[in-house]
Amino acid sequence: MLIPCIDLQDGQAVQLVHGRRRELVVSDVFGLLEKFKKYPWLHIIDLDAAMGKPGNDELVHELCVKARDRYEMKVRVGGGIRKVSRATTIAHWGAEQIIIGSAAFREGKVNTRFLRQVRTKIKAFRIVVALDTEKGRIVTHGWRQSLKLRAEDVMAQLEPFCGAFLCTDVDREGTMSGANLEWFGRLRGATQHPIIAAGGIKTRSEIAALEKIGMDAAVGMAVYKNHLR
Repeated sequence: MLIPCIDLQDGQAVQLVHGRRRELVVSDVFGLLEKFKKYPWLHIIDLDAAMGKPGNDELVHELCVKARDRYEMKVRVGGGIRKVSRATTIAHWGAEQIIIGSAAFREGKVNTRFLRQVRTKIKAFRIVVALDTEKGRIVTHGWRQSLKLRAEDVMAQLEPFCGAFLCTDVDREGTMSGANLEWFGRLRGATQHPIIAAGGIKTRSEIAALEKIGMDAAVGMAVYKNHLR
């Protein structure tokens, strides 16, 4: 299944290369809901919040409500969810699932204390843990901090606290250079949980290959530039 993404920065939808350089900006954020209405799922990521800046709460809230009520889409929301109170607030906005990335780790280890606290407020099947990876290592805080952990080594420990994993290949993010199917294959062998693959995906054949190993595909740049073939 293809899942389109709306990444928010300064009140606009953007597409970044390697999570840093802006390649594309869309001011009509709500127009994207119309563009993506045929898809059952949507990802909304608040990049400002992920990087520790003032977030786009009002916009995220309105997107959640409209995507659900007007277009009957299910929404996953991520970006800067580092407190239990914020996780519960976003869940109440109508997000089907919330994505936790940086807060899933502390001092280079899995932050089981925080994840356990979230799980007491939100059922595990509504939590997705983001395992964004650059040069083989998990990166956090808007992909600015690198840990000494590999995604495939922590999945088993994280499984009790989530219903799925969002695994982004930061090395290929925004490049449309093709999905790293070898890496995604290794991840598939590390967990029975659902995995959403992201990073570099540019063709429907890659999406089909991911589907064959039981993964959905979150696609940004190729959808925005209408390059998906």
